[in-house]
Amino acid sequence: MKYNFDQLINRRESDSIKWNLYEDDILPLWVADTDFLSPPAVVSSLQERINHGIFGYSIIQDTTKQAIQQWLLKRHDWKINTDDIILIPGVVQGFNVTAKAYSNPGDSLLIQTPAYHPFFHVANNSNTNLIISPLSQNSNGSYKVNKDYFQSSLTPETRIFMLCNPQNPTGRTFSKLELKGMAGACLKHNVIICSDEIHSDLVFTETKHIPIASLSKDISAITITLLSASKTFNIAGLKTSAAVITNPLLRDQFVQTMNRSVGGVNLLGEIALRAAFENGADWLDELLSYLEANRNLLFDFVQAELPGVQMSKPESTYLGWLDCKETGLENPSKFFIDQARVALNEGLWFGEKYSSFVRLNFGCPKERLYTGLERMKTALLQK
Repeated sequence: MKYNFDQLINRRESDSIKWNLYEDDILPLWVADTDFLSPPAVVSSLQERINHGIFGYSIIQDTTKQAIQQWLLKRHDWKINTDDIILIPGVVQGFNVTAKAYSNPGDSLLIQTPAYHPFFHVANNSNTNLIISPLSQNSNGSYKVNKDYFQSSLTPETRIFMLCNPQNPTGRTFSKLELKGMAGACLKHNVIICSDEIHSDLVFTETKHIPIASLSKDISAITITLLSASKTFNIAGLKTSAAVITNPLLRDQFVQTMNRSVGGVNLLGEIALRAAFENGADWLDELLSYLEANRNLLFDFVQAELPGVQMSKPESTYLGWLDCKETGLENPSKFFIDQARVALNEGLWFGEKYSSFVRLNFGCPKERLYTGLERMKTALLQK
């Protein structure tokens, strides 16, 4: 490989929340950033700008929007205009701007569980009612959309459906059939789709990411797509993302709401995003191969070596969703911290029905992942 993803980098001196929240002997496999160096093209672009020495207020560059436009066309077969792109400080801010722009107090907002935790706060932040539509599970534990159940979850008061695709924490990449079913129901009920596609570039060989807005002009006209280079290229701390909105009316509403409540993007974050999308493709291709190998290692290890733990093989992201129900552990996250010295996200963070689950971040060097898994195995065998 051209890039060394096996390199063990000390992140404890880098202001990392992932590495500094817990004691030094705890191996952190939780927060969804990776332990890999960002692409050289990103680092060199930042160094060049830093060498200038002045960091005043900035203006969004046309080349940044062009880089996003070309990336979406090449990687996802999605043709958009640069005018459709709005740079925002973060995807979570995009959730809240969307809710405030297109709903009124007393309206309803629909999410699917298990869900990325900030989804649960959006309804409260916008004084709307939260509707939860759990994903269904196949016999092998993988998650899917139940079309009939989804449609029944939409009420006359529902204004916004918050989709997460690829799905965090389950690692599902929703199929075209699933996406068409959800989008069709939203069209029928006049519901805006807010699609979190932050993991869209982290999809493995057996599946393909389909932006829901790319399915048709009608679906695009009701969709706000939120994306970023942050998860893919490990630049989350630089706080720059994008919203893609092809409907001019919805776009104007979004911009007006954003201008009233959210600041501009980070100067260095915009530079890093542009460099990643312009020159990061070969780095990403190698990263995906490495992550897929880690994914396979994790899946095989869970199946063979972690008694009572089950997981379906994620199709995307660098996150494993581990079901610890059969271990009998009351709080698996606390158990693995206390007994294995491995930090994982607790399942309750993704919904009140998921207390028996943990989320494991395998976006790290193989040696580090294997060390964590061996610790977990030893703790389970000794409990």
